[in-house]
Order: sequence, then C-alpha cells, then structure tokens
Amino acid sequence: MANIKSQKKRIITAEKARQRNKAARSELKTAVKHVREAVEAKDADAAQLAANKASRLLDKAASKGIIHKNQAADRKSGVQKLVNTLK
Repeated sequence: MANIKSQKKRIITAEKARQRNKAARSELKTAVKHVREAVEAKDADAAQLAANKASRLLDKAASKGIIHKNQAADRKSGVQKLVNTLK
C-alpha cells in the first residue's frame, strides 16, 4: 500500500473506474446475448430491436473509452449480420 496521499486516492479512483468499466462491458455482453437468443428463436422483430439496443450501447461504450471504436464497429457488424440471417 502506498504512503503518499495522492497515490492512495488514485488507487481508490482507479478501482471505482475498473468496477464501472467491468459493469459496462458485462452489459454489452448481455445485450449481444439477447440478440443471439432472439435469432435462435427466429424472432426477427425482437432480434432487430435487441440489435438496435446493442448498437447504441456499443457506441456509448466506445465514446467513453471502455472499448475501442473499431471493436465497437466489429461487434455492431457481427450483431447485424446475425439479424440479417433471419431476413
């Protein structure tokens, strides 16, 4: 454990950010999972709605720096390709 006051604060702040980022990444995975479940159930409308929500979350995460913008683009593309298999 650090002795310097500012470093102690940085440790606490970094841990809060880590927990926040972990929750956001988990939310992304859940959103993509909902798309997969809707595609497996062959429900095109639900799959498209879930894909739209997932895309919004991915964009938000990329803008906040939780994931890289290219990773967000790749994931959005993959999700939409899944949905398009139903059409």
